[in-house]
Amino acid sequence: MPEPAYPIATDRLDLRPFAEDDLDALYELHSHPDVARFMYWEPWSRGRALEGLGKRMQTRTLAREGDGLILAVVRRDTGAVTGEVLLEWASAEHRRGEIGFAFHPDHHGNGFAHEAAVEMLRLGFETFGLRRIIGRCDAANAASAGLMERLGMRREAHLVDNEFVKGVWASEYDYAMLASEWSARAAPK
Repeated sequence: MPEPAYPIATDRLDLRPFAEDDLDALYELHSHPDVARFMYWEPWSRGRALEGLGKRMQTRTLAREGDGLILAVVRRDTGAVTGEVLLEWASAEHRRGEIGFAFHPDHHGNGFAHEAAVEMLRLGFETFGLRRIIGRCDAANAASAGLMERLGMRREAHLVDNEFVKGVWASEYDYAMLASEWSARAAPK
């Protein structure tokens, strides 16, 4: 698959691969309890952030099934890394991907997650030729569920008590969008 031209610019943001000097921002993001709340892991240590940064720096495109492209989301006005967005190539046979996102609470409520996630959908459908992109979140995570709905993704499942996470049973919402739905959404009216 082709490597996207970086940075991917939106109205207010640049999406780009992580770099060595992003360690502090990545640590600040994933060590925050509100960010880790709905993740499978506890807040990160600095060592875990260093490991995570190394993994993020290794992938600049989706080359094979199972690859996950995680991009830093940078505010153009301040240069601050506000969060990250993910596009994973889940199945080559079915041309299926998955999106994900994490944003520092200091940047919530500004539409940055929506702006960045739209670009990840565009990348998945228009650059990588995916046919279907899914998104999943804890059913208690109203912000993530709301974001996927604002993106035009369809809630397809509510899996009740389907995973044991951090000592409790967690329910999950599954969302999806097809390439045909993306094209219809993106087409001029």
